[in-house]
Amino acid sequence: MRRIGLLGGTSWESSAHYYAQLNEGVRERLGGFHSADLVLRSVDFAEVEALQVAGDWVALGERYAAEGRALRAAGAELVGILANTMHLVADDVAAGSGLPVVHVVDAVADAAERAGARHVGLLGTAYTMASDLYPSRLAPRGIETLVPDPADADEVHRLIYAELVHGRVTPATRQAYVDVVERLVARGVDAVVLGCTELAMLLPGDTPFSPVPVLDSTAVHVNALLDAALAAGLPVEEEGAA
Repeated sequence: MRRIGLLGGTSWESSAHYYAQLNEGVRERLGGFHSADLVLRSVDFAEVEALQVAGDWVALGERYAAEGRALRAAGAELVGILANTMHLVADDVAAGSGLPVVHVVDAVADAAERAGARHVGLLGTAYTMASDLYPSRLAPRGIETLVPDPADADEVHRLIYAELVHGRVTPATRQAYVDVVERLVARGVDAVVLGCTELAMLLPGDTPFSPVPVLDSTAVHVNALLDAALAAGLPVEEEGAA
């Protein structure tokens, strides 16, 4: 098993979900007493959020490159950035660490292809939805990215930062997102991407809220990280083996 370096804290709520799912995934794949080989660098979200608001992505890239180097020094062999938005500086992390970065959008693209989707609706932060992060990696695969209209996009972003990053999930917020999904479906999307790692808290994949497939970026990213970490393969232990 290759050691996975996790760059999280944006927010720690979603990073906790990654930690749990990575360990659960290793247990499911390998059995026995196996758990994930991880090293975590969890940043102070207040510092990152302030730079996001200021639009200082150069400083964010430099900060994340340094965090990538710290993960490598701690023995990481590959890196997972535990936030969609912060994949905007994924190239800085790869260059700074010299390690492969398992990209969340590539994982989502693979899932979209498996689902046969060609027009996906993207929910995420304003930074993610307004950027080329998803279109630049989906378009070469023949997949179109659609985002909510401006009013819906503003509300999607506001609720992420006002509630979800603080671990708050309310029925009213859930309904607001369901309404946005319905409007995207009416525009012709054939899948919806939960392109913010906190959104799985609000719209879990086993909840039938959408008439089209829902691609949870956290879940598919976890699977991609495990695929990369276990690429060499390990024998499965029998339960209870000493």
